[in-house]
Amino acid sequence: MSVPAITHAQAAAPLAALLPTRRGIPWQVKPAEYGIRPNAAMSRITDGFRSLIVVEEAGVIEVYANRPNDYAVTPESRVDAAGPDPVAALAAHVLRHTLPLLDAERAAETLRTAGPEQARTDRVNALTEVGFALIDHGAHPASTVRLDGEGLEWTTTRGGQWWMQAIHPTTLDLGYCGPVSGLYGLLPALLTPADGHAPTDAGTAFTRHLTDRFPQIRPLNDDEVEFGKFQQPHGWIATSTDTSTCGDDTPVVAQFSRVGPDLMLTAVSHLL
Repeated sequence: MSVPAITHAQAAAPLAALLPTRRGIPWQVKPAEYGIRPNAAMSRITDGFRSLIVVEEAGVIEVYANRPNDYAVTPESRVDAAGPDPVAALAAHVLRHTLPLLDAERAAETLRTAGPEQARTDRVNALTEVGFALIDHGAHPASTVRLDGEGLEWTTTRGGQWWMQAIHPTTLDLGYCGPVSGLYGLLPALLTPADGHAPTDAGTAFTRHLTDRFPQIRPLNDDEVEFGKFQQPHGWIATSTDTSTCGDDTPVVAQFSRVGPDLMLTAVSHLL
């Protein structure tokens, strides 16, 4: 049996600082309850209802999901400590993937033990948290109720329209209609790191405008692009205008799915 770590992981506090406060409880650094690697620096960070274990050893930083009554074995994320901004890279993966995964497990348990009404309440509460964050940043979201779930909609300072819905148990769906430049701030938060793919001259001016800026985006046809995988944030962006030219004011329609509320809270300033 492993013993608790003797020293705290140096990346733990900076990582906790990059994760948003939920339910009024900020992330805090705690001693690890057990050791994953002998003699490795290790800490547990928690916001009261979710916990992560941060492990540092031999120039590598790992993040594990800390589940009740479960001994963590496989890291959720692993980065080179000498790489460019490793804590930010860890935080991005935690926000896109790890926290939604833990939230999904918690939602399944809530559904089993408390029933669908409590599960719906939790889903709407997450939407409400994002709504209050939007208000704090100067937006004026209005509540909506549709057949597929509760939502919010608001107008940006540039005239773009956003709408957000709580359809899935633990993630939010986003829609957008407006100038393509209104997506520039949010997309880096949704996209996985570029894998070295170099943009080409193929495609239309519209698809190249986006793939040159965001290599992770894939053209679907002359007037539509997509990104992401099913279990992580994914979506599409399309235009109905002439695709032989494209600029920051080109009108687009976009739809994004499987976006966790934690990620949304960190990206609110890009939705105004």
